[in-house]
Amino acid sequence: MKSLFGIPWSRISGLIPSISFSWPIMLWLLLLVPLIAAIYVLLLRRRRKGAFRYPNLALVREASQGPGWRRHVPPALMLAAFALLLLAMARPSAEVALPSRVATVILAMDVSGSMRATDVNPSRIMAAETAAKAYIKDQPRDVRIGIVAFAATALLVQAPTTDHPALNSAIDRFELQRGTAVGSGILVSLSTLFPQENFPINQFNSDSAGRWGNYDFRERFGGTALGERPKAPPAKHVPVEPGSYKNAVVILLTDGQTNAGYDPVEAARMASEYGVRVYTVGFGTAKGNIVGFGGWSMRAQLDEAALKKIADMTRAKYFHATSAEDLKAVYDVLSRQLVVETREMEITAFFAALAALLMLAAAGLSLTWFHRIL
Repeated sequence: MKSLFGIPWSRISGLIPSISFSWPIMLWLLLLVPLIAAIYVLLLRRRRKGAFRYPNLALVREASQGPGWRRHVPPALMLAAFALLLLAMARPSAEVALPSRVATVILAMDVSGSMRATDVNPSRIMAAETAAKAYIKDQPRDVRIGIVAFAATALLVQAPTTDHPALNSAIDRFELQRGTAVGSGILVSLSTLFPQENFPINQFNSDSAGRWGNYDFRERFGGTALGERPKAPPAKHVPVEPGSYKNAVVILLTDGQTNAGYDPVEAARMASEYGVRVYTVGFGTAKGNIVGFGGWSMRAQLDEAALKKIADMTRAKYFHATSAEDLKAVYDVLSRQLVVETREMEITAFFAALAALLMLAAAGLSLTWFHRIL
């Protein structure tokens, strides 16, 4: 049964925004509503004709005038209640906004040299830090936030915590480095959320990966290369539905293409198997900008295709920001999405409760006006 009178059920349910029915065939019972209304009108007419058989003119006048519009209010309310009960039998569902069950958010932030570009005032990294701090400030106190920084390697610079000053201090310690390892940033984020698992990040967070010349990435950040922790032999993970893990999400921000570390698409596949959503934020332009760093010149180009694929694979969303205002707006959207999430749920009880209230109102008005129930 795909339609009613040739009208698709989807269009019928669309008359009330965001409402659908599990048992739409039950909506055929709504044909009883106009039938009952017609029977009610017919009975009124028969009653009026019968009243004229009385010879007493006073009785005729009273029968013809009746108690006015009030006599029709209780039956109308009862009919509306009946219609609502029929709708309840069709088991309606609607998309409603409910508090999110997200308990942990991992901010994975690009600290590669290209983030020093000044095409965003005062610079990309400063705009990113300011927007991240504003995002942290807007989060409920019971949401834990962790921070992962990645350049040629990725490190956990702040374990998930509700301590906002500690998070801000971790951001203030950011120092720019060469390389962009988006995949490694995702893997370290996953390792933070699932410390008992053994993700393949040892080869990218080794001593050689964490050091550029005499510069030690980990010492500067004070972070932990999670992949270096000795772990038990990994147990085989049973993949779950992508996006089904409701206790945590990853928000990844980058302005460049991956040129180091783990394959980001493969890392996204792992995130999807654990059900973790990875929201990606591309900061900059696809054309890119020439940036000087450490005596080198580089063109920082945004790999939107890869970021979109990461978000797609993990059932999340991709956002593009080209200015500090855009980035702040992106974080505002993410804040609303993660604090309140839209979920489809059955609202049969709502229709049944409303029908009960209308029945009580009909009975109450009938007793008040006519000293009887209908």
